Amino acid sequence: MSTTVALPLPTTLPRLKQRRTTRRITVGTGPSAVPVGGGAPVSVQSMTTTETADVNATLQQIAELGAAGCQIVRVAVPSQDDADALPAIAAKSPIPVIADIHFQPKYVFAAIDAGCAAVRVNPGNIRQFDDRVKEIAQAAADAAVPIRIGVNAGSLDDRLLRKYGKATPEALVESALWECSLFEEHGFHDLKISVKHHDPVVMINAYRQLSESCDYPLHLGVTEAGPAFQGTVKSSVAFGALLSEGIGDTLRVSLSAPPVEEVKVGTAILESLGLRERRLEIVSCPSCGRAQVDVYRLADQVSAALDGFPVPLRVAVMGCVVNGPGEAREADIGVASGNGKGQIFVRGEVIKTVPESRIVETLVEEAMKLGEQLQITGSEETS
Repeated sequence: MSTTVALPLPTTLPRLKQRRTTRRITVGTGPSAVPVGGGAPVSVQSMTTTETADVNATLQQIAELGAAGCQIVRVAVPSQDDADALPAIAAKSPIPVIADIHFQPKYVFAAIDAGCAAVRVNPGNIRQFDDRVKEIAQAAADAAVPIRIGVNAGSLDDRLLRKYGKATPEALVESALWECSLFEEHGFHDLKISVKHHDPVVMINAYRQLSESCDYPLHLGVTEAGPAFQGTVKSSVAFGALLSEGIGDTLRVSLSAPPVEEVKVGTAILESLGLRERRLEIVSCPSCGRAQVDVYRLADQVSAALDGFPVPLRVAVMGCVVNGPGEAREADIGVASGNGKGQIFVRGEVIKTVPESRIVETLVEEAMKLGEQLQITGSEETS
């Protein structure tokens, strides 16, 4: 004789660990300004790959990044020509611009004078900056420009490499906190910190240590993460671990790929953790011997047809009767397929059964209808 045990449903949805309490800085001014830290949403950053001196090309790429969801963009400033281009870029960019400065302290002042929203400096290769921290702190404070202390494993100060033998989490953290202390001596605390490493385990441990040692907002990054697939995996693992612990205020996914792909991955990571509102989410099975339709093709076609859908929507594309009906019923719109046809679900109810050849067409039609309803409802609620 079997006994059925009724399990109670959870009364609250599971949540990530509470966000770490940090200072707040503001990157940029006006409508495009981005608050960082202090409970503000985690923001997505990227970096241009154009020559900064080519103003038109750089602004075009920034526009593409902004359209993809990038909120803050960094531009490299290795030369005087690049520094000379900053005023035009900062003035015309739709999102805040951070100037990335290495080796030359004079470009920090140029970036501040140009109206850049923030400046990134690397303590590992700018030792000469230490002698000019007072001037930099004063200029940044007068212009209300935050500074990111960006430590990289590949450019760690020789003094720390000799002390620790290699770029350990302790070495990365010591480098960052030392540079911060120089600014603190002059009363400047409008800082953000990153301690990047190509190894996710080292990177995770460095950020954990750093989060226990200061209350500055933290910018997450796995530096030199690699080509698109490898870099996506490494960044997802590292960011997921830290964000689930409440650590991290901004992030950049560093890929050997077009920067728009970095933004897409970063946005998807935040959406998957519930840290950014989900837009289009495709729930699809991996397929197996039970599948009686071409799940791969259906999922790809639905994704392509609904790319850029303007309202949050979960669409389930399922290939068999085992998990199909349940997943389709839980989604906003879904299909449970079998024997060359599919049952179409809308908000948990079966509305029709169509042949495989019409599954994509029908899902898209129903998505459009539901999207219009959601937009109307949203407009009525805000009016």
